[in-house]
Amino acid sequence: MTTTLMLGDAPLTLEDVRAVADCGQTVALGTQAQQAIGASFDFLMRSISAGKRIYGVTTGLGANVDTTVLHAQGGRHDEDLLQAIQRRIPLARAVGVGPQATPAQVRAIMLARLAGLAQGASGISLPVVQTLLAFLNEGIHPRVPLIGSIGEADLAPLAHIGRALVADGEAEYRGSVESVSTLLNQTRVAPAPLRGKDGLALVSSNAASVGLGALLLLDIARLINAHAGAIALSFESFRANVTPLTPWAARMRPAPQQAETAAWLLSLLDGSPLLQPDGARALQDPLSFRCVAPVLACVRHAWLNARAAVELELNSADDNPGLLAEPELVLANANFDVTHLALALESLGLALARHAACSGERIMKLMSPAASGLPRFLTRHTGQTGFATLQKTVSALVSDIAHHAQPLSPLTIPVADRVEDYASQAMGIVAKTTRLMESLRYLVAIELLVAAQALDLQEAPQPGRYAAALHDKIRARVAPLDEDRASAGDISILADAIMQPEWLAGQAVLLETS
Repeated sequence: MTTTLMLGDAPLTLEDVRAVADCGQTVALGTQAQQAIGASFDFLMRSISAGKRIYGVTTGLGANVDTTVLHAQGGRHDEDLLQAIQRRIPLARAVGVGPQATPAQVRAIMLARLAGLAQGASGISLPVVQTLLAFLNEGIHPRVPLIGSIGEADLAPLAHIGRALVADGEAEYRGSVESVSTLLNQTRVAPAPLRGKDGLALVSSNAASVGLGALLLLDIARLINAHAGAIALSFESFRANVTPLTPWAARMRPAPQQAETAAWLLSLLDGSPLLQPDGARALQDPLSFRCVAPVLACVRHAWLNARAAVELELNSADDNPGLLAEPELVLANANFDVTHLALALESLGLALARHAACSGERIMKLMSPAASGLPRFLTRHTGQTGFATLQKTVSALVSDIAHHAQPLSPLTIPVADRVEDYASQAMGIVAKTTRLMESLRYLVAIELLVAAQALDLQEAPQPGRYAAALHDKIRARVAPLDEDRASAGDISILADAIMQPEWLAGQAVLLETS
């Protein structure tokens, strides 16, 4: 990746996050962003000198808003005290626990915060932004525990990044974990003295939910696009009726995304004998086959909504208070609340769970002689187990997916002496949707495994071009089940393969990413 991503020059996308997080693309501040940051900081410092009451700068935070911590007299303030106050903010909020974010996740979080700061409404000083940029471009990745945010600004995760900027804590660098102070001595990066509102600006954001959400949505897109192959292969193996995929069905009821989804699935069956008038075995198939287009359309609709929500946050300022140089306004606000993002991700999780339930049922139907006309459990040999026990794994995965699709309770324990009595729980929703996706990844692999075996046993004409190529791709990695053997390794091989970019090479996709 040779180009540099210039913050402030154009809106950021999910793909920009992945380029920086996974591919190491360098990042810089555009001229407009630098000017906006500088103007906001200058306005902040004038406001402090004028004795203006500013949350988190001249007052305490949360319930301590009623406490004045900095006074200005005669146009002057105690700069040493202000720097001490701002340094304490990330240190006191570095309270995260649990699993550590990966370097790619930390990079996504740092980029999301930089994107918000580039809007020029935080009051942060330009040198601190440049230090955060240097950490990102140099590959110094602070250790960030992932549990601690309730989604009304990701204070805890961002505080672990903020503390690193003042040479506190640990970071990963080129595969090793060292103290930040040691790493700064090894590199050309210098710690940043925090002034003005710097400490608060570093932590007062939902950049963790947004950065991780961006990576999650791209992974889900890759998985759903791969799942289409499994669906097409299942259709071929089951000799399913394709009339529900025809344009006339969507014209009868133009539900959101249904026409596009059905047309896309139908394109994957190009050249299939199923498209012939007598291609299907049954007039009406089980609903897990018949309803695949409307259910998958709900996934596409929800994913597009979630993408819009994440990209809105990527290109917005969520600082409280906002420091608006024009029209010189210190603005108390609630832009740190991301309920819209939380609900978009909840909706996506629910859609994925329904999609997974259909996948599980298709797998079961392929193994059933009564439903598919194929040997029971897809084994040629009477008395052998075949894929019988695999049904239990399918059932467990579908149950786990349904569990993680359950919405988080809107009721939360009030914090900050009950001043903060509501929470979006966005970070928790990102976490549970990530776990949902991991189970779905294995379920997709199993549908591919089972559909390929079913096609091997199906005495039917050659399948369509896409299904035939996909079958060959599977068989290049996993042999047919001729005799009973352990299938766990086969599942893992396919579960890993479908998340690689080359798996989708040459395939039209439903969820488009660049």
